Amino acid sequence: MAGTRCFALLLVALCAPAVHAATETWMVKVQGTPAGAMTVDRGDDGVVRVDYSFRDNGRGPDMKEEFTVDAAQRPTRYQVRGKATMGGELREDFNHAEGRIRWTSTADSGDEPAPEGNLFVPLQSSPAYYGQLLRALLARPERSAPVGAASVLTAEKLVAVQLDGPAGPVPVALYAVTGGGSAPWYLWLRDDGSLGYFGLAWPGWQLPPAGHEWNAALLIEKQRTAQQERLRAIRQRTAQPLPGLTVVQNVRWFDARAATMRGPADVYLFDGRIGAITAPGAVDAQPQQRIDGSGRTLLPGLIDMHAHMWPDAGLLHLAGGVTTVRDLANHNDDLMLLKRRIDSGEFAGPHIVPAGLIEGQSPFSLRRGVVAADLDAALRAVDGYAARGYRQIKLYNSIKPEWVKPLTARAHQHGMTVAGHVPAFMRAEEAVAAGFDELTHINQLMLNFFVKPDQDTRTLLRFTLVGDEARRVGIDSPAARRFIALLRRHGTAVDPTLATFEAMFTQRDGELNPALGDVADHLPVLWRRGLRQSEMSPGAGQVLRYRASWARMVAFTGALHRAGVPLVAGTDDTPGLMLHRELKLYVQAGIAPLEVLRIATWNGARVAGITDRAGSIERGKPADLVLVDGDPGRDIGELRKASLVIQGGQAYAPAALYQAAGFRPFVPGAKIEAAAAAAAK
Repeated sequence: MAGTRCFALLLVALCAPAVHAATETWMVKVQGTPAGAMTVDRGDDGVVRVDYSFRDNGRGPDMKEEFTVDAAQRPTRYQVRGKATMGGELREDFNHAEGRIRWTSTADSGDEPAPEGNLFVPLQSSPAYYGQLLRALLARPERSAPVGAASVLTAEKLVAVQLDGPAGPVPVALYAVTGGGSAPWYLWLRDDGSLGYFGLAWPGWQLPPAGHEWNAALLIEKQRTAQQERLRAIRQRTAQPLPGLTVVQNVRWFDARAATMRGPADVYLFDGRIGAITAPGAVDAQPQQRIDGSGRTLLPGLIDMHAHMWPDAGLLHLAGGVTTVRDLANHNDDLMLLKRRIDSGEFAGPHIVPAGLIEGQSPFSLRRGVVAADLDAALRAVDGYAARGYRQIKLYNSIKPEWVKPLTARAHQHGMTVAGHVPAFMRAEEAVAAGFDELTHINQLMLNFFVKPDQDTRTLLRFTLVGDEARRVGIDSPAARRFIALLRRHGTAVDPTLATFEAMFTQRDGELNPALGDVADHLPVLWRRGLRQSEMSPGAGQVLRYRASWARMVAFTGALHRAGVPLVAGTDDTPGLMLHRELKLYVQAGIAPLEVLRIATWNGARVAGITDRAGSIERGKPADLVLVDGDPGRDIGELRKASLVIQGGQAYAPAALYQAAGFRPFVPGAKIEAAAAAAAK
């Protein structure tokens, strides 16, 4: 799976339709290729009718919606019908009248008092509706409005640009809408008084107006600059320098190689590196800063081995104690630019280990990385990634099975490893035999036992088939034992990403998302409501099968670990918070918490090839560390109580990072005291 919930919010918060024409159409473009369309019809009756559909990586929404707008540009009545991105039902209505908002959806319903100024955000709506919300905000002097309990949407104009168009100059402006999620919604509107939608300018995902395709690069750059200024300011506000010598006193610390807790100890940091680990009070080194580690645990920075980074995601990763991520599919130039900005200290975020995605050309292609039309092009892509220092290649769904062996051989010649999805019309054991060093996603492993040669797993079948059939896989069956033995014999690593599938296979509409339900009170209000919407909307009988299959996937993960198959911890979902859930699911699979911590640190560093700088607390290594209130070696859930994250010569309080991202913190930040002040107490 690709993308995260944050990115999904950005995709739906795109535009406001122009008001100078009754009907207009925008083409959805993914990596420059048409992928769908949105048509907006503004009737004389004041009703806006929207037809919106697209496909990216075989997934996407199909929705028809209607909403009525009052004189203040506020939507007062709304209806949507259709299918969500993962195929679940879309059905929602609301009405704002007589000082109340009444709504019903597949996930919830309500009837609440609401002043005339309130706005309403559906669970999933078209770009046109989000654009209408922006127009409603701009119609107010303060450019803000309440939306739900304790949440306010605010619009800010960031930059104005004059574009050259086929009919002459076109003034446009970029706005940011904050308060809806963990990142602002960036929207381009016409700046000619109409406030009509102009276009979307995200890298790789755009809705350009006809005749303005060449302006996309300029708009992307202007938007990127505005986003960068925001992130620089957050980094300057939240980073706490650790000059000279710092000591974390009397702290329990995790020995990741041995998977055991040690201490208490004093851990000294100097010039961004771990200087010494001593008994408490054993040396008088006269540090400049002291941090009280009593009752706390010092861990190596967590490693998310399945991320898809975007600039705003860095805050949530660090807040969750994740100091390194492996990015498994992205737009290469943008990812490397983000990596450089983080490495230089310009942005706050985790270190990025990029994997080079290679996808085959097909109607189902994931249009990131390199999309190859033939084997020669794919081989050249391997060479290109190797020349740029990549450590790993990721192969994807539309790679032809006969390409896998020559591609893995070429990657191995360059000293690179190969991971990825099992290509369509191929089984996992065949991919391993052909040279795969790592398999991603537990569903890709389970398909090995029942997928038929003619079944196309580039579609949603790779999820629905697993939901129907995985429950039949016997963990101790001869087929399972042979497959696990094959993985162990080849040393094949597995990145299960259990947490990203949990709600998909177990949640019905109206039920709380099990992966993030326990942190719902910490999320922005619009996220909270979305936690009750199922991605696939399984029926009553279907969900029983899916839940049984989900339980079998968790059990299979535990069986892999017991057999000696190396696991790494990745999410492919909400940064930071979802990794905590992933690790908790490993405990549910029967893996001891200390072993789970090793999976999230040392295993990740070893498989990613970065043990020289990450994965363990050792003298001389960079100080990528997480201080946790409590002992996650006993209760893995205490990982959410990170009170300080140290990255080289800078420290961050997760509480401050969560607040900057619009989340409610879990624990206060640990204090960094000047040594003289600490000694005087």
